[in-house]
Amino acid sequence: MKLLLTGGTGFIGRRLTERLLARGWHVTALVRRPESAEARGLAALGATLAVGSVTERDSMLAAMRDVHMVVHNAGWYELGLTAEAREQMRQINVEGTRNTLGLAVALAVPRIVYTSSVVAFGDTGGVLADERFVRRAPPASYYERTKAEAHAIATGLAERGAPIITVCPSQVIGPGDHSAWGELQRLYVRGLFPGVAWGADYYHAHTHVDDVAEGIALACERGRPGETYILAGENRTVREIMAIWARHPGGQRVRLWLPAPAARLMAAPTEVLLRAIGQTAFISREAVTALCTHLRFSGAKAEQELGARFRGQEQLWAETLAAERAAIA
Repeated sequence: MKLLLTGGTGFIGRRLTERLLARGWHVTALVRRPESAEARGLAALGATLAVGSVTERDSMLAAMRDVHMVVHNAGWYELGLTAEAREQMRQINVEGTRNTLGLAVALAVPRIVYTSSVVAFGDTGGVLADERFVRRAPPASYYERTKAEAHAIATGLAERGAPIITVCPSQVIGPGDHSAWGELQRLYVRGLFPGVAWGADYYHAHTHVDDVAEGIALACERGRPGETYILAGENRTVREIMAIWARHPGGQRVRLWLPAPAARLMAAPTEVLLRAIGQTAFISREAVTALCTHLRFSGAKAEQELGARFRGQEQLWAETLAAERAAIA
């Protein structure tokens, strides 16, 4: 099986590459900078490197010819972006999806797997949603907007007969995660978490990065073209998640829950400060709004049809916080 993978150097991508190679498939990873440590790491695993970018359709042509499968896993996740960075995100998440899936369809690639996100469905309003859920709320972040547009591109192609299998991970958690959750957990294990939080009663389905990588690999093997599979673990409220953190060494337990308007007011100067010191704005008005939404999803279809398994949040956070403590030590 010859397979072209985009996004192999990312948080999910390296773990996905390992699982695809373990299945005996020949993996060609599309990379922008083959000299980077991340790309060299993929080559050390046994992947072949092909120089190209999802934002430049023609750059993928040679690598995509004669493959049996394309796995489009490339994407940019970040909250609190500047206007300039938003345009870059759109080029990667929306136009990159249009380029990659469109070229795969034009070249008649027999099987295409696209990594979307549950945010493509939007705020669930507290109900437990599955793949049939229809968006009810406007996007809570620019990232969510781009993923919804990209998801619509994939869905439209599939409806016209393209052999696309779509997987939608929920919030992906694990050591080395650079989302807002990842940055906050590192503050916690360093003892720097201030004991202030928001979004107490909003539900979120968190999924360990290793379970997501395995779920995508299973979709490559067993997914049905035209179908969507949500990769979502256990749903807990933010309050419950913070209680799990408090059972592990680190910062203070949450003593003050801010309402969303107060949290956004607090986040406004914080995002400016974080950018000024070269950090991502993981505490930002957009991050507050994104957290104060219900992302409550079921992974039952992926479990039943693909054989996917998702660890519970107690185990997920225990393993992740321990790994972050070990990395810091």
